[in-house]
Amino acid sequence: MSSGTDALLALRQAIKQKNPVTYTNDSGPVSSFSSATHIVLSSTITLPKSAPTRLRKPGTTSTDPQSNPQDFFALGAVYLAWLLRDASSAEYMKQVRENGYTVGFVSVTERKAVADWLEDKTQTLSGLVPIEAESTTPPGTPPQLRGTASLPSLTSSKGTESTSSPLKRRYVADPADMEVVKKIKANEIELQDRNTVLRGIKPNNFNSVKVAFAEKLKKLKEASNKHYSSSSTWSSAPSTPDPKLQARKPRNNYPIIMISSSPTSLITMYNVRRFLQDAVFEPSQEARARAASEGNARAEDVIPIYRKRTTIDPSGRETETQTRYFVVDSAEALAKFGPDAWDRVVCVMTTGQAWQFRPYKWQDPKALFHHVKGIYFSWTNDPPNPKIKDWNVTELKIDPHRRHVDKSVVAHFWRILDQWTTTYKPSLMQG
Repeated sequence: MSSGTDALLALRQAIKQKNPVTYTNDSGPVSSFSSATHIVLSSTITLPKSAPTRLRKPGTTSTDPQSNPQDFFALGAVYLAWLLRDASSAEYMKQVRENGYTVGFVSVTERKAVADWLEDKTQTLSGLVPIEAESTTPPGTPPQLRGTASLPSLTSSKGTESTSSPLKRRYVADPADMEVVKKIKANEIELQDRNTVLRGIKPNNFNSVKVAFAEKLKKLKEASNKHYSSSSTWSSAPSTPDPKLQARKPRNNYPIIMISSSPTSLITMYNVRRFLQDAVFEPSQEARARAASEGNARAEDVIPIYRKRTTIDPSGRETETQTRYFVVDSAEALAKFGPDAWDRVVCVMTTGQAWQFRPYKWQDPKALFHHVKGIYFSWTNDPPNPKIKDWNVTELKIDPHRRHVDKSVVAHFWRILDQWTTTYKPSLMQG
């Protein structure tokens, strides 16, 4: 380690003393961190943002940041981790990228530990390379011999020849050093990761849960045995499997969304794909005219919707997945998916007209929206519809003119549908 100013200790001292941290570049002081080249920690300490610190990056083993600066976090990355310590994970990753740290930034999982160490809440930090301490051995202390090295031979007072056998010295511990070691051991903190923290130290006894469910499990087992014995009485010979069922290949159970076939509906088969897939609302009449000009006078009865989902893991890596939904507007189109099609319906968009449900499996709106998620789209300036008050549906508003708010409406729709599907039909969740 160099003998100059330690960047980490200087930043920690500035935070501890609550000194105002400012930024500067070749032109002078600046207010934006992204445009700065140096960080001003005090009136006497100004360090470059790119200065390597003693905080080692995960997966590296270097011990000298001056020789291998690429293996250590820069001062700017550590400062951003402390500055954005209270921000959400998504906001933190956004700010880090906007400030130029596409790589070499402190990860979300390490951010809290770094911030706690900088605020002097903890004394240990994983990956921190210690500063080489100066020797504390008092001057004049004889050097300790190691290995087979021997002490100089002693000459007798009578001038006899020096002895050739080395002298063995008994080690005597320094009392001051022993006290220092005791203090260090008293202040030691056991390092923990998220696995050891979640494991806990309190033993859990789930015997009460076992006792509570023992009777229920017993009844279920008895009912299963009765069913097996009754079925074996009338079916003595093993049944021959249907070759058609054996030849049938398993198919993907993609979720299905049903919309109203009413021409007055805001969402129809002409504009549903652009609305749910591209997050842009186009009036049905305009979408129908555009389709006719392209040679598609009649809308499809089954429309696939491809939805892109972006997730960010704790390390900050973005993962994009694509899920598929099918949209139909009639029970006849739904029948194309087989006898279990209603088990795959996750959402029904209604216009508030009860005649829409006559060909459905559940004709009563209350029973229907007990098995599927109900959505009612209306204009933002429309009054509340009293017909849907007791139908257990969610009303979403579409602005007639402001198209830039369509994205938030569609995002809210997918968020509601994901929550409902995860709770009631988790087998249909994809990705």
